[in-house]
Amino acid sequence: MESPATSGTSRDDAPAEIAALRAKVEALMSERVTPVLADVAGRAEAAANAGYAQVKDQAEQIGLRVREQPLAALGLAALAGFVLASIIRR
Repeated sequence: MESPATSGTSRDDAPAEIAALRAKVEALMSERVTPVLADVAGRAEAAANAGYAQVKDQAEQIGLRVREQPLAALGLAALAGFVLASIIRR
């Protein structure tokens, strides 16, 4: 039977093997994982920007309607406050 010290690898080879494996993992990360993550991050950023633009447009439209019909806006705000207060009291 062969002892661990006399087998094909010794304890002295372990750090070199670990370093080689680490280099392979880093190469795989930079070649495959990093580009995928960059693509996902780019898509997420584009979606966030689109959402922000849509919310901004909606806020501008609401602002225009409030300026066009201030009494109606005030009435809607009062009604919403009344409904909300009724729900909270329960």
